[in-house]
Amino acid sequence: MKNILVLCTGNSARSILCEALLNRLGAGRIRAFSAGSDPKASPHPAALSLLAAEGYDTAGFASKKWDVFAGEGAPKMDIVITVCDNAAGESCPVWPGAPVSAHWGIADPAAIEGEGQSEAFRSAYRQLSQRVQALLALKFEGMEAEELKAALNRIGAQSDGATDLAQAKGAEHG
Repeated sequence: MKNILVLCTGNSARSILCEALLNRLGAGRIRAFSAGSDPKASPHPAALSLLAAEGYDTAGFASKKWDVFAGEGAPKMDIVITVCDNAAGESCPVWPGAPVSAHWGIADPAAIEGEGQSEAFRSAYRQLSQRVQALLALKFEGMEAEELKAALNRIGAQSDGATDLAQAKGAEHG
């Protein structure tokens, strides 16, 4: 089982959504966590509302500082994925075990206020779902670190979910 850490500055929206998706869709293959460099006090209410509507138990979701996963006794991460451009550009802690890192930039739905916010969260959730499914299409357990990093970055560079899946499968066989 691979441990995946999803990072975003506030750890309140995109990283929480991605953590939920990875744990649900990757059950048995992945154990996912999320954290942020400057976490909010709690996950965004719209993120929790969307997850609840999708059938998730939201009681366990919390915004956490990424240092929690860099210290002694923390689970060893195999993959670290940033989902916001700010977190991708920040100096991350040194992760024990030198995990593979990748960037899956997703627009911040929490930046949208008012009537468009719900759709912004649904859009982020759909994009992350497509990328998680593309990851799960890979036989990542047997991939070398550089091959996995390249496949993850290809998934993150795509904006269309069908292309993500095709690209990931191409990387697996190519």
